[in-house]
Amino acid sequence: MTSEQEQIAMLTQKVKEQAEIIDYLTRKLFGKKAEQIDPNQLSLLDEDDGVFTEPEQTGKENQTDQVQSTKKRQKTRKEVLSPDLPVHKTIVDVETKQCPHGHCLVSVGTKFVRQELHFQPAQLFVEEVYAKTYKCEECEAIDGLAKMIQAQVPKPLIPHSLGSTSLIAEIIHQKFEQGVPLYRQLKDWQRLGVDLTETTLSNWIIKTSELVKPLYNLIRKSLMAQDYLQGDETPIQVLREPGKKATTKSFMWVARSVQKSPAQAVLYAYGDTRSGEFAQNLYRGFTGILQCDGYAGYNYLEDSVIRIGCFAHVRRKFYDAANINGKIRMSRPLKLLDEMFALERQWQHYSPRSRKRRRHRQLRKSLRKFWKWIDQADELPKSRLGKAIIYAQNQRVVLNRILDHGEFDFSNNAAERNMKSLVIGRKNWLFSTSQAGAEATAIWMTLIESAKASGNNPQDYIRYLLESMSQLPIFAKESELVAYLPWNFTQDSQGKSQLNTVAA
Repeated sequence: MTSEQEQIAMLTQKVKEQAEIIDYLTRKLFGKKAEQIDPNQLSLLDEDDGVFTEPEQTGKENQTDQVQSTKKRQKTRKEVLSPDLPVHKTIVDVETKQCPHGHCLVSVGTKFVRQELHFQPAQLFVEEVYAKTYKCEECEAIDGLAKMIQAQVPKPLIPHSLGSTSLIAEIIHQKFEQGVPLYRQLKDWQRLGVDLTETTLSNWIIKTSELVKPLYNLIRKSLMAQDYLQGDETPIQVLREPGKKATTKSFMWVARSVQKSPAQAVLYAYGDTRSGEFAQNLYRGFTGILQCDGYAGYNYLEDSVIRIGCFAHVRRKFYDAANINGKIRMSRPLKLLDEMFALERQWQHYSPRSRKRRRHRQLRKSLRKFWKWIDQADELPKSRLGKAIIYAQNQRVVLNRILDHGEFDFSNNAAERNMKSLVIGRKNWLFSTSQAGAEATAIWMTLIESAKASGNNPQDYIRYLLESMSQLPIFAKESELVAYLPWNFTQDSQGKSQLNTVAA
């Protein structure tokens, strides 16, 4: 082959690679995000946003399109309504208790006609707290000194502030659970009768995050004491960081317990960098096994932590390579990966020991075929398929470890779903103004997502924390904080005495 022919072949290949990149980026920007191939596929997990529909949360994806594979059974009226909803009965009586002939009517009962669900708008009210004062007249008669005794008033949540536990809990709920930024909340509060500022709301969130930070630190300590964790990270923007431009990226890291763990916890940590040093700091004290993606920053943990790979990340890259002009050209590795995920769906509720045994007995065969194809593949390194092969090869050791650890799911999607909660909110907040705001976000997201993971209502949990922890000593002991951990919280925990409210 002449030099001209070699040059033409090289340029042709380069054009092909560039066209492939353009097609890939076009699909990422404008195409659907679901990664299903067969519309009859079901999610690996019980939730709808499982491995086949959930893209990696890098902070740039839109919400995925949910593909409904089969027609779902419609819920009955009894299933729609919570049994805890109060029921008000309305009995409509006849206008006159006489028949058309003038005879008196006798009641024979009532007939059910329909059910209606009503909404009662939120209301604000001002609570004026007074302390009863008493004196002992007998003591005063003895020594001539007035002995005044005053009722002990609970400490305010924030000194010299209008913010109550119920008000601030609602603000936190709206921002971090509902994704409503503070500036959009202001109009609702104004309509309800109070003209607040965004700065006031921000200060309330930051100050209350400092109140519950000891609990946040205890959750981190409890989490790092576990044997198995999952991790992920995503970019965030913080405008005012020392020595950095406002446009520079910072990161929010997440570490969570595996779904087989009895104590479910999710930890968010704000860092101004994505470096491996921050990963070391975050996982300081953890000596177990961590499931994460192939990001090189986790390599800094190798001395103390064993890593396990995520097959969803591997599959995603082979799926992207097979997606040409919006049509999936099923490849051998993609088919083998789907076979392995199908097996994992059958075992998702099994015990770790049982899942490990089945992986060795059945999953190992498909995994060997997958690596055999990888070893024999001869693809250009810069092509989409070539990049997928290189990624899989680089992760081979950590991916194979999944066979020996039934405690872990086949993918890291549980951590990605927690990150998705932050990403959805961030699309509305856009940024944090200060480092204190970013840290407050990490604290409140930790408590909210940990409450969800523990099966509790986050809104009730937040309000309970604000009511209870505001009455603790400034330097509460660890033994006093344990009761407030999300996995120790129950709806009955809220049996607290309330101040008597006197109507003005």
